[in-house]
Amino acid sequence: MVRNTAREIAVHLSYELSFTDKSVEELLDERLTPESFAALAEEDPLYQETPNAKQADYIRRLVRGVADHAPELDGYIAKYSKGWSFARIPLVASAIMRVAMYEILYMPDIPHGASINEAVEIAKKYETPETVKFINGILGTFVRQETAE
Repeated sequence: MVRNTAREIAVHLSYELSFTDKSVEELLDERLTPESFAALAEEDPLYQETPNAKQADYIRRLVRGVADHAPELDGYIAKYSKGWSFARIPLVASAIMRVAMYEILYMPDIPHGASINEAVEIAKKYETPETVKFINGILGTFVRQETAE
């Protein structure tokens, strides 16, 4: 499994947090198992390979970080989403931006451009072209305004 696959799984789990009453740890422990991946692999090829320990740690770090920093990340999304009310932003798009913003703010070993490019590529699979452009614009502005890179 490559990092972009692990990142996309983290987006899925971050999105799922919006709909569950499970804690982050319960969700991660339930979803990051060979059994869960085997069950999901029939629906989505993304789950055909169970993450190894390093990949699972990366997914856990991202999903925990997004959950722990959700109000902060949502604040940035709202701040830079000119012309869009936060309620209008699709939940998948929010999950994608939260993961990218968390990487940008709290994972200095990942280049900002890589986080943005991966977010855009993931968005292309799930969102309309208008929303993909919106995500790219927000993340680009966020990096320019909030980081010193």
